[in-house]
Amino acid sequence: MRVIAEDLHCTAVRITGGDPDRIETAARYAADAGLEIWFSPFPCEMTNEQMLPYFVDCARRAERLRRDGADVRLVTGCELSVFARGYLPGGDTLNDRIPVLAGPGREAALAGIPDKVNAFLGEVVTAVRPVFGGPLSYASNPLDGVDWSPFDIVGLNPFRSLHNAATYRQDLRKEFAHGKPVAVLEVGCCTFRGAGDLGGAGWYVAREPDGVTLKPDLVRDEGEQVRYLDDLLPVFEEEGVDSLFWFSFAGYSTPHRTCGPDEDLASYGIVKLLDDPGAVPAAARTYPGLPWEPKLAFHALARHYQTRAR
Repeated sequence: MRVIAEDLHCTAVRITGGDPDRIETAARYAADAGLEIWFSPFPCEMTNEQMLPYFVDCARRAERLRRDGADVRLVTGCELSVFARGYLPGGDTLNDRIPVLAGPGREAALAGIPDKVNAFLGEVVTAVRPVFGGPLSYASNPLDGVDWSPFDIVGLNPFRSLHNAATYRQDLRKEFAHGKPVAVLEVGCCTFRGAGDLGGAGWYVAREPDGVTLKPDLVRDEGEQVRYLDDLLPVFEEEGVDSLFWFSFAGYSTPHRTCGPDEDLASYGIVKLLDDPGAVPAAARTYPGLPWEPKLAFHALARHYQTRAR
């Protein structure tokens, strides 16, 4: 958190994950570093019945932080249409459901999803408002079709790809019609050549059909992330986006390897996790004692935010 605040020159951090204890612990370190906290529980493969008490628990934790003096926003979930059970057909796991989006039954599968998402989000907001006194948002994708009237902040995951590049700025501008602050809660690309054209699907396209094995023809290109970042940050500034979060700091499940498949190619992180940190001499490390090294995008983001701070 000190690196994010002091070296990246960030003023806010979005802390996301499935374990409320871990989110709360990380949030306290973020508060100590002087960062604004976007407390973002991210339940996967849960039903609405399981998620509702989960969000209430997270709201209580976020409120404790707020009453202890931290600047906190609560993000009530992320892309429920894709990551939660009961919205898309196809199975109980994300890997089972994703193929539906590219299949011939896509339109039928998407029918009625916004109604389902909004009905549940209405229940969530009603349940957490009495518990949490700070601003509320939600991390949405276009499939969700969110009604933003119950929320304080419009929360978007607007990954740009070839599919939406021609209308990207126009689509973003429409979100300001709600008359509320607009936050970009996720944006970024993977670390291989051509990943910027894939946007949020880069991690999936980088894998073989088994969803696990990395494709052999990927070319490592840290500059891809820098170009993506340099293209989009001016757009967000010019359009008046209130808050922006690059996805993500690190891909902890996708380590960088010099021998064998380099899983970091499928990572959106701006640092690369080292599979054997001890193999790199301390003198050659940017942050000795930490298991990662900055990528080019780390330095590009730091320069951008340092310039803005001036």
